[in-house]
Amino acid sequence: MAADRKLGCLSIFLFVALCVSLFVNFLLMITALQRFGGVRGEIEPIPRFREVLVQKGGRGVTDKVVLITMRGLISSSIPGSVSDSMVDDMRMALQQARDDDRVRAIVVEIDSPGGEVTASDTIYGALVKARARKPVVVYMDSLAASGGYYVSCGGKFLMASDTTITGSIGVIIQTLNYEQLFNKVGLASVVFKSGKFKDMLNGSRPITPEERELVQSFIMKTYDKFLSVVAKERNLPADLLRNTIADGRILSGKDAFGNKLIDGLGELDDAFAKAKQLGNAREAKIVKYGPPFSLSRFFRLFGQADSKIELQLPKQLIPQLETGRAYFLPSYYAP
Repeated sequence: MAADRKLGCLSIFLFVALCVSLFVNFLLMITALQRFGGVRGEIEPIPRFREVLVQKGGRGVTDKVVLITMRGLISSSIPGSVSDSMVDDMRMALQQARDDDRVRAIVVEIDSPGGEVTASDTIYGALVKARARKPVVVYMDSLAASGGYYVSCGGKFLMASDTTITGSIGVIIQTLNYEQLFNKVGLASVVFKSGKFKDMLNGSRPITPEERELVQSFIMKTYDKFLSVVAKERNLPADLLRNTIADGRILSGKDAFGNKLIDGLGELDDAFAKAKQLGNAREAKIVKYGPPFSLSRFFRLFGQADSKIELQLPKQLIPQLETGRAYFLPSYYAP
């Protein structure tokens, strides 16, 4: 009897193992076919974000308000959920919401200290395109400063809480000067360059007056673009901004409202209500975009099973600014 029981358990185990093996091989076959199709030059479809229900709508109502979230440092070097970067993720999510006829309005929730100049401008442009088709309400969470505020200006209606940190209208480039450290340890930097400005941010020597003037000129031209965006979108005189709050200072949501940088104060639910009002869809359901199922992500879980376990802070919490890149960031985020 005991032998029969062991044989039965072994049979069940082997049957389950066979099923798992067939399933994995099936997935591998699909992946191989997809790659083969890509080699043949077929155009892959644009990945679509899956919808996750946040709030139910009225019975039988198909209208939707989409919530799109942007958190952390704005950078083209940060991987996205469905694309190569978080910047492309934002563009694709906004395009999906813009092209969906059932989406009546968009809420973009921002919790970001800012980031790269070009990345911020790209997302801002995507918001402007989206609002040309549908109302876009921007809700600033705990932090929407510098590049975070730059992006926010692409919305039709800007909202924040009283305690939101925003503002910080400005541009920063940083480098390190380690000349004295090199002298102490007996190291010297040897540079071969094609022009006198090619290594102008070289930290092994002092910056020259010409280099300082050139970098500062670039900073001010980029700042003027930031200023012009705020002045145009908020309908405020550029000179007034330049001489008052557009000097890099941070503002609370309450102060931002008092200085007309935003349109209203409230919480995320208030942003949902405003979006429904602007979209003429008071019974619409609220959905948020999540990453779609991906075979590569599925297999990545197996690939990481044998890897070592490390405890580390996310890079977005301790952003390391790259030398030579221009950023829309508050000064306290420039380590």
